[in-house]
Amino acid sequence: MLKELHKFQKAKNQIPKRHKLRLTLNLKLQILNFYIVIPAHNEEACIKQTLDSLVAQTLLPKKVVIVNDHSTDNTQQIVETFASKYNWISLVNTISSDKHLPGSKIINAFYKGYETLDEDFDVICKFDADLIFPKNYLKQLAFHFNANKKLGMASGFCYIEKNNSWILENLTRKDHIRGALKAYRKTCFEEIGKLKPSMGWDTVDELLAKFYGWELLTDETLHVKHLKPTGISYNKASKHLQGEAMYKMRYGFVITLISALKLAYKKGSFNLFKDYMAGFFKAKKEKLSFLVSEEQGAFIRNLRWKGILSKFK
Repeated sequence: MLKELHKFQKAKNQIPKRHKLRLTLNLKLQILNFYIVIPAHNEEACIKQTLDSLVAQTLLPKKVVIVNDHSTDNTQQIVETFASKYNWISLVNTISSDKHLPGSKIINAFYKGYETLDEDFDVICKFDADLIFPKNYLKQLAFHFNANKKLGMASGFCYIEKNNSWILENLTRKDHIRGALKAYRKTCFEEIGKLKPSMGWDTVDELLAKFYGWELLTDETLHVKHLKPTGISYNKASKHLQGEAMYKMRYGFVITLISALKLAYKKGSFNLFKDYMAGFFKAKKEKLSFLVSEEQGAFIRNLRWKGILSKFK
């Protein structure tokens, strides 16, 4: 063994300096352990492509858990095929509502998978089951996490297919990481209290990360194909949950009004604005529990106002 190490060191000393730097960087990247949890409900049309893209990563994840959440199609069988080939892919079956609902259903399924994992990870990811990742996706995220120790969350950008071309999904923003492809540094994940089983979980996580001094990064060079546009499977009853989430994050009436208008405009439906506001007032009337403390709520409102006012400068 010592002889082999000596040979490696001797060979390393003969490598040009610029290549040594690349070798050292690659070795550092390998240190990061990525654990991925993928909730899946009736995803037979997409899950294979998602797993194919993860199997093809230049930096492989250490563990991938797919949570088959009450699927009635061939999702389970497809995942079992992958699990039989790769010992770092596993399947968890669970039963919940058979409806596509944002928020609590997704996060409860996430925790069913998360509970099966050990603590030996550096980055925990919550991915959707309808994504195709570029081959360098995890390696590039590892580079970003290594380069900035204050980086708490990172992702690429979602692209959807339209008229035979892949275009940037209209809900994408440079300052927001989509719920479909979340990746958290372990210490950030723990400090924000992990994920909230509620609509708005994919916004409050970022707001709390900023509250605790963490930075976020979106890499526009990482194009992730989103096979099903966000919200396409959600029913009308779930639309009220968006307004409920704004209440739970302590936005207050005015910020909720502005946010609801903006989101409804982006989705091209004024009826959604009415749904969002109805959800907000319903939550307020029922005095639902907040997702954040008063101090965190004040920070969030201040952050939101800064963002709103910056648009007029």
